[in-house]
Amino acid sequence: MTTTTRTTVSTTVRTDRGSRGRRRWSPRAARTRIIGWVLLLVLLSLAAVTFVTWRLLVAQTDARMAESLRAEVTEFRALVDNGLDPGTGQGFASVADVLQAVITYNQARPNEKFLGYVDGTYRFQSRIEAPVRLAEDPAFTALVSSATTTTSGTYASGAGEVLYLAVPVSLADDPATGVVVAAFFADEERQPADDTARLMLLVGGLTSLAAAGGAWVVAGRILRPVRDVAATAQGITETDLSGRIEVAEGPGDELADLARSVNAMLDRVEGGVAAQRRFLDDAGHELRTPITIVRGHLEVLDPTDPADVRETVALVDDELERMNRIVSDLLLLARAEQPAFVRPQPVDIAALTAEVVSKVRRLGDREWVLESAAELDAVLDPQRVTQAVVALADNACHVTEPGDRIGIGSRRTGDELRFWVADTGPGVSDADRERIFARFGRGSAGARRTDGAGLGLAVVTAIAAAHGGRVALDSVPGQGATFSLVLPARPAPPADTPDGTVDDALATADDPRAGGETP
Repeated sequence: MTTTTRTTVSTTVRTDRGSRGRRRWSPRAARTRIIGWVLLLVLLSLAAVTFVTWRLLVAQTDARMAESLRAEVTEFRALVDNGLDPGTGQGFASVADVLQAVITYNQARPNEKFLGYVDGTYRFQSRIEAPVRLAEDPAFTALVSSATTTTSGTYASGAGEVLYLAVPVSLADDPATGVVVAAFFADEERQPADDTARLMLLVGGLTSLAAAGGAWVVAGRILRPVRDVAATAQGITETDLSGRIEVAEGPGDELADLARSVNAMLDRVEGGVAAQRRFLDDAGHELRTPITIVRGHLEVLDPTDPADVRETVALVDDELERMNRIVSDLLLLARAEQPAFVRPQPVDIAALTAEVVSKVRRLGDREWVLESAAELDAVLDPQRVTQAVVALADNACHVTEPGDRIGIGSRRTGDELRFWVADTGPGVSDADRERIFARFGRGSAGARRTDGAGLGLAVVTAIAAAHGGRVALDSVPGQGATFSLVLPARPAPPADTPDGTVDDALATADDPRAGGETP
């Protein structure tokens, strides 16, 4: 039955995952939004880096052009101040000769142009090819040909921005005025910087897309626990709470912790629902019999017969009392699965053992013997321990005869504290060892007992488990049985603890249900 249910849930989960696969491409999907924001941040970073790099390259290019223009001025002036034509070794005869020598003997760099003007008219230029002919540009000619002092600036030509430096040239023996111009086609000179920026954008864009693809895969793996949480939640129904999220072994990350927390929550929910169902099943099973008995006797009651009325009333009262005990035990077992079922505190074990023996003497005419008492102070819930030992004593009383010996004691052995009840009854057969600890289970030796519901040993087991212990059975059929409540031996804190109670940390340090876990 369980296998069929799990298969149905798995099929539902696979179907849900198929529909969610289509939603992952939705703009509202977490995976898509994560990749979108990451890609946006990467592209913005790429744009910022590219822009800064481009501006640095452009600034470096502009600085190089400005330095070249200053070097050209130095060379121009050196040649003019020398006054000798480098070709003939003779003095310059005219301003035109100076301009021709300056342009001829100065090597123009790429994207650089030398121009010479005499009396405002273009006369000479360097032979380097240029994007546009500045010599034929009237506006540029008007701008530089009449310069009387060294002038620099920019000019918007048909080939883009031009950086120029105009240097006036004159000779004492020549009334003509000349201007030599060194011009850089700045946009052409900056082209490598622009190409570098475009290449960075192209490569960065392709790399970002590739990174986004990889991030899509990685994000899918990272978000898998979240999808599993959703799939598990959708697979949980009112009748099946068995679905769990697969979590890899090891410490894991935050999402693995989330999956483990959800699994733990589902464990607690399933445990709570199972306890509720078990309580309802148990209550319905056990209460149905006394109700049937009461109804049957009331249906045949003769109101005119006083003896019959008295007999029926006595029977109904007895059945109602039995129902009350059943309900009380069931409620106790239900509370046993809650964290606050036990309230540990420092207890004198020897005094507690003697007190229990004095209480159980009223259960029946038996030879009650205090066999031993552990001399220590330990942390436990004295009321629950007393309840468990009294239940064991009551059970022993029902399987023995008047005058039989029943021994009670306590002892510390290593890290364990043991309370026991030993009787001289018929013992417990091997076939009954497991059944008697189950709810409503009775052994063959207790078959004659009709007033109990078979919950006594279940209550004792719940009390032991709440303390982090267990119930042990040592029996030989025909030679009696010894039931032991085995608890962890937790030494009590010093007596000067404020208000005389154990602190919360000590009280819950070894409690398996600390933190809300269900045993």
